[in-house]
Amino acid sequence: MSKLLSRCQSPQAGDPIQSITPEAAGWGHVGFEVRLLKAGESLEQASGENELCLVLVAGKASLKTCKHNFERVGERMSPFERTKPYALYLAPDDCCRITAQTDLELAICRAPGKGNHPTRLITPDDVQAEQRGKGCNQRYVHNILPDSEPADSLLVVEVYTDEGNTSSYPSHKHDEDNPPHETYLEETYYHRFNPPQGFALQRVYTDDLSLDECMAVYDKDVVMVPRGYHPVATVAGYDNYYLNVMAGPVRQWLFSWEEDHQWINGDNYPKPV
Repeated sequence: MSKLLSRCQSPQAGDPIQSITPEAAGWGHVGFEVRLLKAGESLEQASGENELCLVLVAGKASLKTCKHNFERVGERMSPFERTKPYALYLAPDDCCRITAQTDLELAICRAPGKGNHPTRLITPDDVQAEQRGKGCNQRYVHNILPDSEPADSLLVVEVYTDEGNTSSYPSHKHDEDNPPHETYLEETYYHRFNPPQGFALQRVYTDDLSLDECMAVYDKDVVMVPRGYHPVATVAGYDNYYLNVMAGPVRQWLFSWEEDHQWINGDNYPKPV
């Protein structure tokens, strides 16, 4: 199995189903974790030197930080309702007690923080939505924590791709620290499928193919992208959701298209019938 693929782990008492640390991934910025809580269960999270973005992928919760108390946060019970999520930006040196009001699927996104921004609740009204692509390359995006919103390192978005479509395509990369042309951003993909027995294919590769991995990803799997291009292809019958976390030295999403496939963005696609 590819070292870039983290399979979903069967939940043991209090353990995460996904836990990606910078040390395990071999990089320096992105940490990612997923917890499944039953209604009434609680979890303590301390940010330490990091900033956190707690995304309620599904379910409702109460969130109590050092200074704030947000009661019964959340609306959607499945990401495939395609409604905008609630999230909590947790500043460095803060903590949060998460109490599940319903069964809860919680994503914990981490990156180095500088303490420049206070803890805040991110509501659906704060999340911008956009349609990207055309033809069989369409997807729908919720910008939870884009580079236009305040944070020190983290970038967080969720993406919906319908059955049979491609996503994160045409192939693009962000592995060079060369702003304003490109920024170095590590990235994780947390995949969900509807129906849940589905799968998709994700390829991670570089121009010289020194890195070239193609993975079948299933429900609640994570793909790590340390460098290179990273397109996703869905299969018939299964809609795909993924939660992206990115972070690097410069908090801007600047990328380069793979030259061979950039024409997909142009007027010659989709081809006339």
